[in-house]
Amino acid sequence: TRLDKDGSGVVTIDDLRGVYNTSKHPDVIAGRLTPEEALLAFLEGFEGLVGDRDGRVTLEEFTDYYTDVSASIPNDDFFIAMMESCWMI
Repeated sequence: TRLDKDGSGVVTIDDLRGVYNTSKHPDVIAGRLTPEEALLAFLEGFEGLVGDRDGRVTLEEFTDYYTDVSASIPNDDFFIAMMESCWMI
């Protein structure tokens, strides 16, 4: 797939490089985080409250994350625009 570059079945920080855009992250803009630190924080976000923080995102973790995110988005068009911007698609 587009995210799982090495076909391992999980997404790692190496898979995210060049695919997920951190340049618009508020903390990157403000200089509080480097783009690499923002990637790592993003990756850790998929683990949720009970994740094992192993630096690997499974399909289940990815789906659960975006299910939660989509619940707070006002409409589908906004969600699509957000995904296109973040994932450069």
